[in-house]
Amino acid sequence: MATYKPKNILITGAAGFIACHVANRLIRNYPGYKIVVLDKLDYCSNLKNLNPSRSYPNFKFIKGDIASADLVNYILVTESIDTIMHFAAQTHVDNSFGNSFEFTKNNIYGTHVLLEACKVTGQIKRFIHVSTDEVYGETDEDAIVGNHEASQLLPTNPYSATKAGAEMLVMAYGRSYGLPVITTRGNNVYGPNQFPEKLIPKFILLAMKGQTLPIHGDGSNVRSYLYCEDVAEAFEIILHKGEIGHVYNIGTDKERRVIDVAKNICELFSLDPNVVIKFVDNRPFNDQRYFLNHQKLNNLGWSERTTWEEGLRKTMEWYVKNPDWWGDVSGALVPHPRMLMMPGVGKNSSDVGSNASSYASNNSAHNGMVVPSVNNNHSTQKSSLKFLIYGKTGWIGGLLGKLCDKQEIPFEYGKGRLQERSQLLADIRNVKPTHILNAAGVTGRPNVDWCELHKPETIRTNVVGTLTLADVCREHGLLMVNFATGCIFEYDYNHPIESGIGFKEEDKPNFTGSFYSKTKAMVEELLKEYDNVCTLRVRMPISSDLNNPRNFITKIARYDKVVNIPNSMTVLDELLPISIEMAKRNCKGIWNFTNPGVVSHNEILEMYRDYIDPTFKWTNFTLEEQAKVIVAPRSNNEMDASKLKNEFPELLSIKESLIKYVFGPNKKNLTA
Repeated sequence: MATYKPKNILITGAAGFIACHVANRLIRNYPGYKIVVLDKLDYCSNLKNLNPSRSYPNFKFIKGDIASADLVNYILVTESIDTIMHFAAQTHVDNSFGNSFEFTKNNIYGTHVLLEACKVTGQIKRFIHVSTDEVYGETDEDAIVGNHEASQLLPTNPYSATKAGAEMLVMAYGRSYGLPVITTRGNNVYGPNQFPEKLIPKFILLAMKGQTLPIHGDGSNVRSYLYCEDVAEAFEIILHKGEIGHVYNIGTDKERRVIDVAKNICELFSLDPNVVIKFVDNRPFNDQRYFLNHQKLNNLGWSERTTWEEGLRKTMEWYVKNPDWWGDVSGALVPHPRMLMMPGVGKNSSDVGSNASSYASNNSAHNGMVVPSVNNNHSTQKSSLKFLIYGKTGWIGGLLGKLCDKQEIPFEYGKGRLQERSQLLADIRNVKPTHILNAAGVTGRPNVDWCELHKPETIRTNVVGTLTLADVCREHGLLMVNFATGCIFEYDYNHPIESGIGFKEEDKPNFTGSFYSKTKAMVEELLKEYDNVCTLRVRMPISSDLNNPRNFITKIARYDKVVNIPNSMTVLDELLPISIEMAKRNCKGIWNFTNPGVVSHNEILEMYRDYIDPTFKWTNFTLEEQAKVIVAPRSNNEMDASKLKNEFPELLSIKESLIKYVFGPNKKNLTA
């Protein structure tokens, strides 16, 4: 049986009970795996559950909700996630009777968001969906053999119904889209770090206070209990040895009545069960028994290790040592708790740890960008980065600074002129950067025609300055991300217009119509000799800030006449965050930094009319007519973005990106 070896694992809900033990175990045992934890820190989660992992370099915490599609997609791409272990869910049956819609939102919709993100990115090699034994419904009291993985699903309460519904989605995505899914269904789990709405921690805390232990009904209901570390080991084995498309029961043959569990806890605290046990009203429906056949998992090499007596003692000792772990939990200790809508109980969200980060989506177009933002006050990873950015007064350079602010990446703008080596050396000495982002360059104002009349100035910055910076960076062992241009190609015999055949990174520039393009092609060729440079070919940049005069949309919307030629273009709202991630990954070489596909001038203006201004009109003219009103010819081409798409599978096509990042947000703002 082949062993699967993940690289970057996203664990949802890992500030909660079961998942925290899985996360801590994987982080400890597999230093080569990067573990990214996503948790919205609901009432039953606690960042302290991840304390054992906070000092490990392969641990990262992100505060966020799995129901946020933008956030989930962003994490999968920027963290290069190849494996998902999906634990996040509302799980307390009592709560599901009182607020069932919240269970549908979290357990079904949240799972659907994750599955769709996996489908879109196309990079997930394992999706482990964590379900429950309750989806099988009630087991007959006289059954000798437990439910096996092919047994019918017959959920009896809103919680188990939502988990069964989520399983159907998982199965459908596996069959319809080939998603590599594995599902687990587990018995009850107990141990340290469990929120005390569940039976065992609730009874332990009540026993510690000398209070009565409330039992639903007559206490004859039978449950099977597994110690948390045994369950964490089961997930470790399923991760590495589980077969795609299969379901695995995680269970035990040892069953206990609820009344017997209460009596065992009374024994640990030397309490008289006849005095402290109190029978209360039962749930609207309380399954009598859940019994699983777990032979399939045993065949993978797993077996239960912890005896009931040992596990219960360890659990009791932990709660005795950590009575205030959850803060005020009095609302959870009542016979029928309703804690679902009380997030944040007993947690200090500022107590995040050295590798914790908080991601959020910022969908405002007013600042000129629609970008994911990162809030990370104490992140070791983030604090180990420091960017030195050149091009402060330029459009892209200014946006890079805003992005760094949002992601809380320390940065400074360079003060030196690119062509002055001594000034660059002073910048590096003073700033001590880990990476250089170079967005400085001469493009000409209002357009590249300026360069035709200012050739020495253009050479000084675009050629001499860029080469000097690259050389200084190489001398100091620094990666330089250089924002270059794709306007060094034009459609030709081998790359005809509307053929879908784009210029690749290794193709030689063939456009010499403008002096600007000549200098950029020249410096790109020379930069190939520097192994510390990442060259990003930007084309006809676009952003959601439709008031910016450098925005390609803004430009052509203000022209009296426009040509109508399909071109590759760069949506900065989507691609600039990717450029920062490329710096973190130390990507090198040449990259066509455009959205896949092409879009024509008319197609853009049609979107502008449909989304922004229904009265907008324009007139076309030919290239020959255009040549009469411009100094230098313009580059028109299609770039092959497959290299970038392979590195960042979620990258949208140009038309999809324009709608999502540019026209959609602006339409919403205009109609608000």
